[in-house]
Amino acid sequence: MVTFSEHFYSLQGEGRYCGTPSLFLRFAKCNMNCSGFGSTYALEDGTEVSGCDSLYAVNKDKFSSSWKSVDATYLISIVSEHLERYPFLSDLVITGGEPLLYSKDEEFLKLLEYAQLKNMRITMETNGSINVDFEKNPIYKEIVFALSVKLSNSGELKDVRVKKDVIKNIITNANETFYKFTVDGFSIDNGVEKEIEEILSIAKSEVYCMALSQNGEQLQKESKNIAKFCLKHGYTYSDRLHLRLYDGKRGA
Repeated sequence: MVTFSEHFYSLQGEGRYCGTPSLFLRFAKCNMNCSGFGSTYALEDGTEVSGCDSLYAVNKDKFSSSWKSVDATYLISIVSEHLERYPFLSDLVITGGEPLLYSKDEEFLKLLEYAQLKNMRITMETNGSINVDFEKNPIYKEIVFALSVKLSNSGELKDVRVKKDVIKNIITNANETFYKFTVDGFSIDNGVEKEIEEILSIAKSEVYCMALSQNGEQLQKESKNIAKFCLKHGYTYSDRLHLRLYDGKRGA
C-alpha cells in the first residue's frame, strides 16, 4: 500500500514538457519540509501553515486526514479512466511529496508497469535524495527523472538535500533526466550559481531554472530576474504555467 494525496488532469507547468496535457498522481509524505520556500496554506480553523508549494502532501500533522492508503488497482483505475476519456493522453507525471519514498513498493511498481504497457511517458518529479535500484527494477531506466534538487533557499541542510551518490546514480542510469531548480532574486544576489555548478560537477544534465513563487503575481515579479540569470549562465528558463493560468489553485 502507498499513501496518496490527489490526482488531476492538467497541463504540465514546469520543465522540459511544459504545456503538455498530463495526468498527475500526487503521492503523500516527503523526507524534506523546505520551510524556506514560505508557501502558506490556511486551515479550516483559520490558522496558517507554511512550507513548500505542495505542503498538503508533506505535512502529516495538518493534512494526513485527507490522505488515502491505496493499492495498484486504485491507481491503475485512475489512469485507465483518464485514458478512456482522453485517448490522446500520453504523459503521466508522478509527483509528491516525494514519490520515490515508494520506489521499492510493489503497488507503486505495478502502476509504473501499467503506464509503460500503455506507452505513456512517465515523468518522476523527485528531489533527488532517495536512491533507485535500476538493476532490480529496470523500469526506472525508461522513466524521465525531473530532478528538483533543493538549493539553500529551501531551508534544508546541504547534507540532507544534496546526495551525490543518488544524483550520479540517477543521471547515469536513467534514459532521460533534467535538473529543475527553484531560484529567487535573493539567492541570485547571494551566489546561487555556485550551488548549481557544484551539483552539475556531480553529474551533468540540462538545467531548467524557475521562479520561487506561490501565485501568478509573485511569478510575474520574479520571472524577469530568472530569465536574466538563465541568459547569463546558459540555463533554460522554465515558466510555471499553472501559476500563470490558475494562480496557484490546488489540483490545476
